[in-house]
Amino acid sequence: MDNTTEDTVPVLSSVDEYLHIGKEYECSDIHLATAAPPTWRRFGVLQPIWENAAPLTAEDAERLADRFLTPEQKERLDKVGDVDFAYSNEEGRYRASVVRQRLGLDMTFRIINTNIRSVDDLQLPHAVKPLTQYQNGLVLVTGAVGSGKSTTLAALVDYINEDREDHIITLEDPIEAVFESKGCHINQREVHTHTESFAKALRGALREDPDVIMVGEMRDLETISLAITAAETGHLVLGTLHTGSAARTLDRVLDVFPIDQREQIRIMVSESLRGVISQQLVPRADGTGRELALELLVNTPAAANCIREGKTFMLPGVMQTGKNVGMITMDDSLRKLYDKGLITQEEALSRCEDKTSMQQYFQV
Repeated sequence: MDNTTEDTVPVLSSVDEYLHIGKEYECSDIHLATAAPPTWRRFGVLQPIWENAAPLTAEDAERLADRFLTPEQKERLDKVGDVDFAYSNEEGRYRASVVRQRLGLDMTFRIINTNIRSVDDLQLPHAVKPLTQYQNGLVLVTGAVGSGKSTTLAALVDYINEDREDHIITLEDPIEAVFESKGCHINQREVHTHTESFAKALRGALREDPDVIMVGEMRDLETISLAITAAETGHLVLGTLHTGSAARTLDRVLDVFPIDQREQIRIMVSESLRGVISQQLVPRADGTGRELALELLVNTPAAANCIREGKTFMLPGVMQTGKNVGMITMDDSLRKLYDKGLITQEEALSRCEDKTSMQQYFQV
């Protein structure tokens, strides 16, 4: 049934056309869902691409999916009801998810920025670079989905690639930035394409004589356990977690382990951790994009002591007194962005850790 009128934007003929528009307008995600108009996430806000777009019918969604899914992907979709994969076309790379839901198919595409931005381009704090120069240990980049973790991680790997002469292995789902070997030799492996899981890939990586291992997602006990072991046995491990602050990151790492192992793990983490970068992307006050708010924990003896003794709630205080070694709290980062006029008072208040202190700051 044709549900368009003369003023309605019709359903386009291919997924690639929607992705082209998304890239042109600097979107992070495109959503094509049955019974809904085509939608994009732009500067963190989810909204229809056109106000007068026709909703996709179940037949529209099936037609769009049929034109870009491979036979193997269609088979999995029919069998399991969902399929996740990396999709490429002439214009770029995308993280694709197709699921079958009550009304029909729902397709989501994360537009991957394949241009690797440097540590300097991202204006990351000076104390970040020294974290990449260790021969072993654990560096964690954390934040919610869509907070720029992959971009920061790619910048760190690229800096190591230029600065050192080592063997780097990246384990990703999917491969996002494509690295060319500079000073280092780089191997990139994609979960579900080149290997079954992060844990299996990490176990295999340890037999490949790596110096640096980048783990795209530390999502379960086995992966986290292997990452900590790798960090302890002479490898620099860079990983990501979906946590909002340095203290919560360490709680999340420790909480996946059985209670009888936690004391031992606290000691291991206190010795192997090099730093935690927690970040969020905050909408700009002028509506033209987003600004990076970043918290940085450097594992000083004081921080290590808090971790070892299970007193992660004391880490914000350690970070306040550790500014001389480059530590930054999320609230300080938000205040700086507000003082520069880059973000609104409302955004700073809604995203800060200590709301009472932030409100007092605004009233001064």
